[in-house]
Amino acid sequence: MTLDVTYLRGSVAGVLSVLQHAACPENVVFHFIASHRRSDLLRTITSTFPYQTFHLYHFNTDLVRDLLPMSVRRIVYFDSDLIVVDDVAKLWNIKLAYAAALRGRRACYFNTGVMVIDLGKWREGKYTEKLEYWMKVQKKYRIYELGSLPPFLLVFAGDVEGVEHRWNQHGLGGDNLEGLCRDLHPGPVSLLHWSGKGKPWLRLDSKRPCPLDSLWAPYDLYRHSTLFCDS
Repeated sequence: MTLDVTYLRGSVAGVLSVLQHAACPENVVFHFIASHRRSDLLRTITSTFPYQTFHLYHFNTDLVRDLLPMSVRRIVYFDSDLIVVDDVAKLWNIKLAYAAALRGRRACYFNTGVMVIDLGKWREGKYTEKLEYWMKVQKKYRIYELGSLPPFLLVFAGDVEGVEHRWNQHGLGGDNLEGLCRDLHPGPVSLLHWSGKGKPWLRLDSKRPCPLDSLWAPYDLYRHSTLFCDS
């Protein structure tokens, strides 16, 4: 997960949801990436979940290749606007397809809010350098919008394997124009993702929640504490 003040409330809710539904929560290790050195962010997380293992890395474009130690071979990346309602180990343990199986696929869109990444293959393929290339092009020429998503689409194109849709029921934040409420897609649900304009904590605070925001609310530790007062 990334970690910043704006999304801290969502990050804490996401962590709580992972732990509550994990069969072995003591085996879950969280890695956070922050754009600034904010010891208060890590302090908030560790004081909220004192028995859990957390690591906080400072994002620096010159050191991005070395953010995670070599001993970490696989990660599950989560955005900060989601909750997990299933055992995350099931997602972590999925069998990943590799280049030979994906060859010849047409380029396609994918949502980067939930990703299972084999870091060994990532390092072998030098994907960080490839992403950095497009970031440098963007900085110079402004060739795309939508933040961090386009570089991933440009680098991976069709070279991704989709996980079961149950693991990313995205779009619950509504459309990016008006933020209208959306329903769940058909089928089982293991993860709810409020991608889009509307975030559940903002809608709950404004007293104008969407129906599905009630599923996020039980994980909102902010409502019952002064957890974020100093952030």
